[in-house]
Amino acid sequence: MDTSRSSRLSRRPGPVRRRRRTVALSVLALAALLAAVAGAVVGLSDDGGARQSSGARAGPGPGAPAGPRARASDRPSAARAMSLERRVGELLVMSFDERVAPPYILRRLRTGQGTGVVLFAKNAPDPATARALTSRLQKAAGGSALVATDQEGGPIRTLPFAAPDASQGRLGAPGAAGQAARDAARGLRANGVNVNLAPVADVAESPGSVVSGRAFPGDARAVAGLTGAATRAYRRERVGATAKHFPGLGRATENTDEAPVTLPAPKAALHGSDLVPFRAAIEAGTPLIMSSHALYPALDPRRIASQSAAVLQALLRDQLGFRGAVITDSIEAQAVLDRSDVAEAAERSVTAGNDLILMTGSGSFNQVQPRLLARARRDSRFRARVTESADRVLKLKRRLGLRIG
Repeated sequence: MDTSRSSRLSRRPGPVRRRRRTVALSVLALAALLAAVAGAVVGLSDDGGARQSSGARAGPGPGAPAGPRARASDRPSAARAMSLERRVGELLVMSFDERVAPPYILRRLRTGQGTGVVLFAKNAPDPATARALTSRLQKAAGGSALVATDQEGGPIRTLPFAAPDASQGRLGAPGAAGQAARDAARGLRANGVNVNLAPVADVAESPGSVVSGRAFPGDARAVAGLTGAATRAYRRERVGATAKHFPGLGRATENTDEAPVTLPAPKAALHGSDLVPFRAAIEAGTPLIMSSHALYPALDPRRIASQSAAVLQALLRDQLGFRGAVITDSIEAQAVLDRSDVAEAAERSVTAGNDLILMTGSGSFNQVQPRLLARARRDSRFRARVTESADRVLKLKRRLGLRIG
């Protein structure tokens, strides 16, 4: 403080001081009024509804330390500028059966009703077909489409003509895991794919593990090192890696695609083993994590992981500090269909904290999209949850170098 100026002001005649005090109080009152008006405006939702629920919160980002996640309102929301239909569309990964993108897929990408597609071997049997297909998809989407596939290595390769030749189970050193991921990323990029639904971050030490051979070899610590190396390689090549299947499917002896799976491991065992590679993936900056459809009674006795806020919000975001996008495993998995149809499952999945719904059946969109849109229109809390997820997907797209808007 300038003490000489303060002293001069204190010696001014009384009336002058009173006038200045009156003016100052008037200015303060006006500022308070303007702040109140601004707060009321911000408190309204984009369609004039109630203030966004404090329950819809954004989590910490890739590589951030664990801790409470930031609220979605703490940072600007690009998704709020979109129509509600487009916001819902940002959550939907579609599929189709043909080698040429059907008109309805191109229309959905063009209008923003879908965020991208997942490709299978039937869609892209050779490089020329793959490049022509992905080019047309991106043209329809204006360069903003997520194009995902399963390219784990070995027999699990959607693009059989692209690397890596070796499965994850044969990669026992971080250097080899990083090289395989780098080769995979470059092959995918060359063919227009920007998201790989890999690496498998499960610890497959249990006898008869359903992911044995697909997962990296060794104990939790070894798998964590290999997962981190692969994730960093994908990141350098700007292909979105997806650590799966959270919170760990290595103890399963059946595939959730084919049957319901319950994994009764105690919480201490999950934290001491299954979660370790996912922590490594988060520290390495993975932009995506895939949620498992198995039931983990120690974490949530009623809801499968992909439909559990206890697993996806309290554990993954609050405790592990993940800020990227969460994508479901196939919404058509038998473990899901034994509990509900795909539309209800998608609604539960978004409510729980998933940001992307992976639809591997070509007809699922016609059930899922109307269900999510209708719920978002009538429920402000769900609408906030959709907006939060749309923002995360837009952030993912920017990170992958895709066009936004």
